[in-house]
Amino acid sequence: QVRLVESGGGLVQPGGSLRLSCAASGRSISYYSVGWFRQAPGKEREFVTASAWDGPTTLYADSVKGRFTISRDNAKNTFYLQMYSLKPGDTAVYYCAAEWGPSVLHRDPRDYEYWGQGTQVTVSS
Repeated sequence: QVRLVESGGGLVQPGGSLRLSCAASGRSISYYSVGWFRQAPGKEREFVTASAWDGPTTLYADSVKGRFTISRDNAKNTFYLQMYSLKPGDTAVYYCAAEWGPSVLHRDPRDYEYWGQGTQVTVSS
């Protein structure tokens, strides 16, 4: 089993930046594809980005492409979401997630086995 804990959320003005971290424990994330999702009140959980376990492949939602970057440090058992040029529409609870050894990356949250507790990101002036 893998336990995931997000951190780094907070309040930021439009145009600002934040970096979220997801610390894993229990198992190495080396054999897990990892991702980030977000959920605003009254809305379904939305795919943000994912990173493959077995190579450099990444996926991004169109809404964040060019502004957000996913990265991972397997030696630290941690992965990250770097967010730039934040917009009010980015306001949500952000969740990190992991999926063991998939052959392809997934955008559907139902494909992910392990989830963090969420961290709030609020973009407001």
